[in-house]
Amino acid sequence: MLPSPSSCSTSSSSSPLSRCPLTRGFIYSNACIPASANNIRCEISKSLNGKPCVPIMNDGMLSNLMQAGRVNHAVMNGKLKIFSGTANSALSQEIARYMGLDLGMIEIKRFADGEIYVQLQESVRGCDVYLVQPTSPPANENLMELLVTIDACRRASAKNITAVIPYFGYARADRKTQGRESIAAKLVANLITEAGADRVLACDLHSGQSMGYFDIPVDHVYCQPVILDYLASKSICSNDLVVVSPDVGGVARARAFAKKLSDAPLAIVDKRRHGHNVAEVMNLIGDVKGKVAVMLDDMIDTAGTISKGAALLHEEGAREVYACCTHGVFSPPAIERLSSGLFQEVIVTNTIPLKEQHYFPQLTVLSVANLLGETIWRVHDDTSVSSIFT
Repeated sequence: MLPSPSSCSTSSSSSPLSRCPLTRGFIYSNACIPASANNIRCEISKSLNGKPCVPIMNDGMLSNLMQAGRVNHAVMNGKLKIFSGTANSALSQEIARYMGLDLGMIEIKRFADGEIYVQLQESVRGCDVYLVQPTSPPANENLMELLVTIDACRRASAKNITAVIPYFGYARADRKTQGRESIAAKLVANLITEAGADRVLACDLHSGQSMGYFDIPVDHVYCQPVILDYLASKSICSNDLVVVSPDVGGVARARAFAKKLSDAPLAIVDKRRHGHNVAEVMNLIGDVKGKVAVMLDDMIDTAGTISKGAALLHEEGAREVYACCTHGVFSPPAIERLSSGLFQEVIVTNTIPLKEQHYFPQLTVLSVANLLGETIWRVHDDTSVSSIFT
């Protein structure tokens, strides 16, 4: 069991470390992927009592994304430190384990009136500090905790502060769709900048334009390689695949995904939204008859869009439907919709920690810890991050 998030522990190690460069396993065109004895993949645990299938990263067992020879790497004088907030301490532990570091010691607690108290339990003077804290539900609590932690690091004379935000809340409020609306994504970006962050590292932002709201560098981490690697491990013939965008706004994302998935054909679900978290499917653009449909989105909130899209795909003759997304927000009634039998499998990542009541038999959770750990290494080394995804 992980330590309680209110007291994330232990200082960074200065001993030599090892890490591995990134490679990818994809589904090759015109062929089904056989299981290869030479490939090293995540060990997939079986679904028990409705709990999700979670890839377990054992020592010496890395996903195809992280395969290749390991390279020794030393952190001189312990100048790289990783701290975890309370929002997703499990992911923080995995990142630290991949990097061969211990999480920095920090005390985070809440007063009786709800105010947040943060104190670093070790020196960060002159250090490059990475704070892992998604602004997932409860968004306001986790956002405020991130801001207070950044402020604590700044006042402790950290050299550089990078906010590692696996899930960036308020990202959907990135523009005005009606008069007299706020653009909360810009406001949150300003808050993080003013708190003292020097850089932001975020996973699969709802829209790329959100990067422009920050006045500091932003490294946008795409989690598609993790999902692609998992799909490549399944025995699905590439000729049977079709990638489906659940709405017109996600076409660019789905097209890039389809290109890497054996250049699979693309289909689009046309929908009309009548209100927040309410969607109505109109029609389907593309052919899915007899195909294995892979629906791709950046997040699943109430699952209204993706479940109505899946129902339409079945009506149009799809053989199986897979739902893939980076962020599993799973606001009610998402679990009822996703476990209703429309989906062969629902694949998400662990950017947002899932509670036990969110588990259902079709759910698979993939870890992005190695991807984030490698990105942190490259930022620290001043080497290319974009080359991970090319």
